[in-house]
Amino acid sequence: MQDNATEVTAAGIARLAGVGRAAVSNWRRRHADFPKPVGGTETSPSFALTEVEGWLRAQGKLAEVPLRERVWQQLAGHPAGPVTALLHAGSVLLLVHDRPTEWLVLSASADDDGLAGRLSAALEGVLTPRFGPPAERALATPTAAALVPSVPLLRGVADLAAELGARRAFAFLLGRHLDANPRQYTLTPPGPAALMAALAGPAATFLDPACGTGALLHAVRTDGARSEQRLYGQDAAPELAALTALRLALDGPARDGEGPVIRTAAADTLRGDALSDVQADVVLAHPPFNERGWGHDELAYDPRWEYGFPARTESELAWVQHALARLRDGGTAVLLMPPTVASRRSGRRIRADLLRRGALRAVVALPAGAVPPNNIPLHLWILRRPTGSPAAPELLLVDTTSLAAPGDVREKQAWAAVQDAVLDAWRTFDRAGTLKERPGVARSVPVIELLDDEVDLAPARRLPPPAAGGGGAAELTAVRENLADTLRLTTRLAPAPAAPAAEPARWPLTTIGELARAGALLMRTAATTGADSRTGDHARVPVPVLTDHDVLTGAAPSGTFTGDDEPFLLAAGDVVVPVVGGGATARVVDEATAGAALGRGLALLRPDPAALDSWFLAGFLRSTANNRQASSYASTATRLDVRRLQLPRLPLPEQAGYGDRFRALAAFEDALRSAARLGEQLVQGLHDGLTDGTLAPR
Repeated sequence: MQDNATEVTAAGIARLAGVGRAAVSNWRRRHADFPKPVGGTETSPSFALTEVEGWLRAQGKLAEVPLRERVWQQLAGHPAGPVTALLHAGSVLLLVHDRPTEWLVLSASADDDGLAGRLSAALEGVLTPRFGPPAERALATPTAAALVPSVPLLRGVADLAAELGARRAFAFLLGRHLDANPRQYTLTPPGPAALMAALAGPAATFLDPACGTGALLHAVRTDGARSEQRLYGQDAAPELAALTALRLALDGPARDGEGPVIRTAAADTLRGDALSDVQADVVLAHPPFNERGWGHDELAYDPRWEYGFPARTESELAWVQHALARLRDGGTAVLLMPPTVASRRSGRRIRADLLRRGALRAVVALPAGAVPPNNIPLHLWILRRPTGSPAAPELLLVDTTSLAAPGDVREKQAWAAVQDAVLDAWRTFDRAGTLKERPGVARSVPVIELLDDEVDLAPARRLPPPAAGGGGAAELTAVRENLADTLRLTTRLAPAPAAPAAEPARWPLTTIGELARAGALLMRTAATTGADSRTGDHARVPVPVLTDHDVLTGAAPSGTFTGDDEPFLLAAGDVVVPVVGGGATARVVDEATAGAALGRGLALLRPDPAALDSWFLAGFLRSTANNRQASSYASTATRLDVRRLQLPRLPLPEQAGYGDRFRALAAFEDALRSAARLGEQLVQGLHDGLTDGTLAPR
C-alpha cells in the first residue's frame, strides 16, 4: 500500500501549506496543473496526498510536509476510516512505549505485508498483558489483513513517537481527531474533569461507566497517578472504550508482564453492565442527558434501584443509582448532571430518599459555558455510599455562577476562582459535616428543610446572590467612587471636535497581501499555529492565549495553550484581527499582552517598524468600508479575508500622525469599557441590595 492511497481535503491542503482555504480555491482555478480530485464530493473533493505534496513543492509553496501533518493526513484519509486508523496507531504507539526494541526489529523489514503479519502477533503480546485476554477487553487485536493498509501510517506514527514521545504523539492525533469531529463526541473539558477528580480525592480504584474518550479517567491518571491504581471504564460505543484504554495506558509508565491496571468494556451500561463485579472507591461520570430509551421497560426490577425506580424521563437518576451501586461502602461518586434533575417533580421521591439516607452530599452549580452545552449551567452531584452510620443531617449547596460571567468561564483566572471556591467549600464541609454560609456562593442546608413537596435542590433557589460588589453599602460606595474617577478620565480622553478636511483624501492604496509579499509585514493565522487542543500535554508550562473574544472586548489573554504544536507568541507592536464575525476590529499588542500565544479565529500582522506604524495599520484596518470590501458572507457568519484589507501608501511621518490619533481613540475606548462595567456593577448592586433588605431606600 503506497502513500498515494491517502487523500486530503482542501482544508488539509491549507493546513499543509499554512494558508487559508480561499488560497487553495484560487490555486485550483489559476493553475491547470493542480492535482485533480480523486474522491470526495463535488462540493468537498479530496486529493491524493503525494500529488498535492509534489505540486506544492514544485511551486515553491512547501519545502517539506511536517511529519505530524503527514501522519495526520494519512490517518484522516485512511480507507477504513480515521477511528480505525487511530486505534491501529495507538496500538503501535503502545508497542513502541512498552517494547521499543521489538518495534525496531519489526520495522526493519521493507515488506509491508510481512510486517503486518508479524505486527499483529506483536500487538497481541503487548495488549494482553495490559488489558487482559481478548474476550475481556474492548480493544481487539487488529488482524494482519486489517493492518496492511495502515503500514505506511504506522511507520510514520513511530517516527512521530521518536520526535514527541509515544504519549504526546497519541495525544496529538486524538486531539486533532476530536477537533475535526466536534459534533460526534460528548467531551468533558480538562478543567471540569480535573475538578471532578479533585472532589473525589485520591483512591485506588476508579470507575467511569460512561467513559467516552476517557477524559475523567485521564484526569485521575495525570493527577499524581499511583502504580497501584485500577482504572475501569465502559461505554456503549466500542471505539470509545478502546480509545480510552489506549489513552490511559499511554499516560502511565511502560509495563511488560504485569497484570492489567486498565479495563474497559464496550456495552450499554444500564442495560448490560459489563463491570458488575467492580466495587470502586470512586465513580466519575459524565453520563448522557435526557435519554428516553435508557431501559425503563426492561429494568423495572433491577437491584440497582435502591432509592426508587426512576421514571422514564429520569435517566440521570438511573445513572446516579448505578454509580452508588458500583461504590464500596463509603466510596465517593461525582457526576455531571443537567440542572433540571435537581428540581423535576418526577424525580422528587428519589431525591428525597437520597437525602434521608445521606447518599447525596453536595450539589454544585457550575457557570454556563464550563461544559457543553455552553448555554446551560450544569451541576455536579457529589454522592457517598452510606456505611450504615446515621444519615448526614445537612446537604452542601454551592453556586459558582456568579464567579464567572457567561463566556468568561474559559478564562484561566475565572476558572481558577470557580475551582478554588468549590474545593474549599467541599473540603471544609466534608471534614466538619457543616459549613458556615458564604453569601451567594455556598451554604450547608439541613436536610429537613429540603424535604418538602418539591425537594428542590437547585443551589440558586437556596442561595440568594449577594449584592454586586459583594460587600454591601461600603463596597457599593467604593464602586461608585471608582466609576466617578473613570467617568472623569473618559471626559478628559474624549476626542476633540473633528476638523473637516478641505477635500476628501485620495491616497494611493495597497493591500495587506501586497505588503506581506513585499516583506513590509509578517502575516500569520491561527490555522498555522496549532493553538488550543482538547487533549494537551499537561507536562508543559501553560501559555496564555489571546482569543478572539479578548480582542473584541479589550480583555487580557484569557485562554491557555495546552497543544502539542509550538505556540506562535505575540510581540509588542503586533496587530491582531478577528477573521470571523468580528466586524471592524483590530488591536495593537502592548507590553502586557506580549508573550501570549495567538488564538484561533485571529490573524496576526507584524509590521516592519521601518515601513509601517502599528497604530496607523490598526486604525485603517478598523474602517467599516475597508472591512466590507474584504469580507465574504456565509449563511451563519462573516469571514474576513485579511489579505484584501487596504492601506494608504503614506510616508512614516504621516503614518505616525494618524497613529497618534488612533492610539488616543483606543485609550478613550478602553475608558468607556471600564465605565460601562462599573456602571452595570453599581446598578445591579443597588437593585440587589434594595430588594434583599440590606440597603435602605434613601
